[in-house]
Amino acid sequence: MALLGTAALAMWWHVAADVREEFEHWHSHEHFAERLGIAGFHRGTRWHSAAPDGGIFMMYELADYAVLSSPDYLRRLNAPTPWSTKMMPHHRGMVRTQCHVLASRGAGTAGHLASVRLSSVVGSEDRLRAGLDALIERVVGAPGLAGAHLLRHERPPIATTTEQKIRGGDAEADWIFIVTAYDASAIDDLLARELGTHALQTAGASAGVAAARYTLAHSATPADVL
Repeated sequence: MALLGTAALAMWWHVAADVREEFEHWHSHEHFAERLGIAGFHRGTRWHSAAPDGGIFMMYELADYAVLSSPDYLRRLNAPTPWSTKMMPHHRGMVRTQCHVLASRGAGTAGHLASVRLSSVVGSEDRLRAGLDALIERVVGAPGLAGAHLLRHERPPIATTTEQKIRGGDAEADWIFIVTAYDASAIDDLLARELGTHALQTAGASAGVAAARYTLAHSATPADVL
């Protein structure tokens, strides 16, 4: 298992330029420490969009799926700090997805990352899963690439939290395919070929694939911030 645990929390959003500096200061120096102080949070990594669109991808690697509904975590979600309360509305277009890690090989972090959000055509779940599993095996060890990971969303049985209410509600992804790399061009090649919309739809994905490349901004474990 390359990712640190069997579950993950994956999130995408945009931040406006005029609040970006304060947002990242808060996120790195308060929010990381707060989240990584919760039992079962093993690592947090923030990535910035390779495009000039203010996009952010964030992933917390978790010990197991039960962490997502643990009392400690829910207390934090329902009692945000004053600074968090100020920053929550700036998560524009938030997609927040609680995930099982279905497969994970190679490095969990590297200088570059591609995330692909997709869903399967009804009746094609097994075919899509098999194709993505096979792609992971081809990716691991390929020149320029560091790791590949497949996640699947499952919403935990919890009520809407205070933080979600402040943000105005979050969207969710279904399947998530992640590739990390030390060479950005290797990711771009995958996005143009095996992770392109046509190839994924041929493999059983439905319309509406969302893919983007990011660069590493900040990664930390509990030992780094506590």
